[in-house]
Amino acid sequence: MSTDTPDAPSDDAPSRAELAARVDELEDALAEATAEDESKKMSIIATKGTLDMAYPPLILASTAAAFGYEVTVFHTFWGLDILHEERSKNLKLSSVGNPNMPMPNAVAAIPGMDRVTTKMMEKKIADNDTATIEELLETSLDMGVEFQACQMTIDLMDYDEADFYDGVTTGVGAATALQDMADADIQLLV
Repeated sequence: MSTDTPDAPSDDAPSRAELAARVDELEDALAEATAEDESKKMSIIATKGTLDMAYPPLILASTAAAFGYEVTVFHTFWGLDILHEERSKNLKLSSVGNPNMPMPNAVAAIPGMDRVTTKMMEKKIADNDTATIEELLETSLDMGVEFQACQMTIDLMDYDEADFYDGVTTGVGAATALQDMADADIQLLV
């Protein structure tokens, strides 16, 4: 004769407390899996390799990394000199066409004036105890900033990839840079 009563609980069935704990675990896992990704991403394109234009992408990248951003800096054309160990130590500041230079273009165009304005800026940097290009690069790399060197520019300028700072990603193309920018919350062209 059969009865319609439920089967008696077996000895290996979880207890009510164990089931409640498991439900809590699953709810926590679900909340974590569906939580919005709070990481922010910044993508910077660096195109200039003068002393005054090397600082903006490096300062922005290191500051954003300090605030928790995932940062990528794609260096192309003259911006590639910032990542080149030797060239980055000899970046110049042009006095011609620079509206903030306290001299007319006719004077700025005199041979040797770029050397003078570069020395003036280097002295200002040293006097203010401002980080050097190398120091900013190393700090940024330590903070996880990804510096990318444009492969087309490496080929065009006939650079040797071994001449870039350790940690620089070489062989990166424009398509990768564009995808990085599309995925970023902030995109900058410097």
